[in-house]
Amino acid sequence: MSKSLHTIQVLAKTGKILSKIVFICCLVGGIGCCVGLAALLGLQGLVIGGVDVTGLIVERGDTPLSTLLFACVSGFIACAAECVLSKFAEHYFRHELEAGTPFTLAGARQIRRLGILTIALPVGALILQQIVYGVFRVFDPMTQQWEPGNMLSVGMGVMFLVASVIFQYGAELTQLASPTCPGRAAE
Repeated sequence: MSKSLHTIQVLAKTGKILSKIVFICCLVGGIGCCVGLAALLGLQGLVIGGVDVTGLIVERGDTPLSTLLFACVSGFIACAAECVLSKFAEHYFRHELEAGTPFTLAGARQIRRLGILTIALPVGALILQQIVYGVFRVFDPMTQQWEPGNMLSVGMGVMFLVASVIFQYGAELTQLASPTCPGRAAE
């Protein structure tokens, strides 16, 4: 194995691990948002040492209840989008490691799909968050101003799309050079 391919494989292993970590963190975050939403709605107040913490937050806090509710819903939407995205990333890295090279046609298709999802999911989540925010503002004008997140994912998505074309070209060259290359088996 060449030094460059070894480096790619180490990066793929790291990507796979980080994707799993992001998935777990977003899953926990999404569940936390649901628990917070349920607690704020009074379905199950958070009681610690006989004190209703939820009641204290709502009664003594500076933030209107509608803003807290929106934060929980918005956080859930963001966590759900990232959960899906990190799972697709994990699948890509796992398949790349199984193939032993990023230069397969199947791998190029997977990273292209990952690039599209890296652009579409956060943008879709942002649009959904804006709609939910608008609904909250209609029912309670006291809902505080919301600042949407950044669009870093668009740049990353474009990089994945460019990488997919490079990987596809590499796979095509590999197939031309050796019809029995490992990249063909991964398709």
